[in-house]
Amino acid sequence: MKYIKVRNIPAELSAVVLGCMRMPDLSAEQAEAVIRNAYELGVNCFDHADCYGMGEAETVFGKAFPKTGIPRENVFIQSKCAICPDRQVFDWSKEHIIKSVDKILSRLGMEYLDALLLHRPDLLFEPEEVAEAFDVLYLSGKVRAFGVSNLMPMQIELLKKYVQHPLVFDQVQLSLDQSQLIDQALYMNNKTTNMSYSMDGSLLDYCRLNDITIQAWSPLQFGFFKGTFVDNPDFPELNKALGEVAERHGVSKTAVAIAWILRHPAHMQAIAGTMNPDHLREVCDASKVELTREEWYRLYLASGKFLP
Repeated sequence: MKYIKVRNIPAELSAVVLGCMRMPDLSAEQAEAVIRNAYELGVNCFDHADCYGMGEAETVFGKAFPKTGIPRENVFIQSKCAICPDRQVFDWSKEHIIKSVDKILSRLGMEYLDALLLHRPDLLFEPEEVAEAFDVLYLSGKVRAFGVSNLMPMQIELLKKYVQHPLVFDQVQLSLDQSQLIDQALYMNNKTTNMSYSMDGSLLDYCRLNDITIQAWSPLQFGFFKGTFVDNPDFPELNKALGEVAERHGVSKTAVAIAWILRHPAHMQAIAGTMNPDHLREVCDASKVELTREEWYRLYLASGKFLP
């Protein structure tokens, strides 16, 4: 497993994160096997959100984790809050953030989170309230680090004006198909393609400048949860390229697609949401692959891009 250093996090974190969104479908016994398998593969970082199964993902994880025998201090457990499907709002209020963490910890059966991320932007957020909530959670020992998801640079800057704690993660969508995080820099000032449009305010460069680790969600997906592009007949050129590179390195296409993300010098993490042990093993095999510059660009071009 490849590990990365994250700002203000003492232990190095695995480049592959196990996303627990699908854990509500498992029994505690099945979840125990999934967690143990991930840990044995070198994964030490687990991602939750209080809206995953309306909290059921955390409940199942909380029942399963003690049975694994894995020391709590050996893993990095993060969760996210702010999406409220029952109320049809995003909520970054001080009261909601603090109450959410208490409920998350209760479901997990744990005393602290290694990190709390604000889950998508609340268009009505007041940064002073977020700062107060973070202070309460940090001083109480309930949360040790903080981050965001799907936030643009100026939103982060506004938070940083008030929040005293470093924002160490931004969790955003990135895959070979959904590569808009990377594209715009290549096509800037090019009127022949809409890939020249900035969709995120140069977030990738901003995060690199500010020591914020990007966590890539849906790293094997196309569109917005439309499915995987690996072995999908709608992506013949990409799968041909993935197959050629995979054969060269003795790994699967899945491993190569993840390795494409991990090869980027921003030192990102890839969140794998699979509960299948064999599939997770393929994802983790990405750590064995160091793509050449030619291979990285071969995959990028095969995904439908071009060199201007």
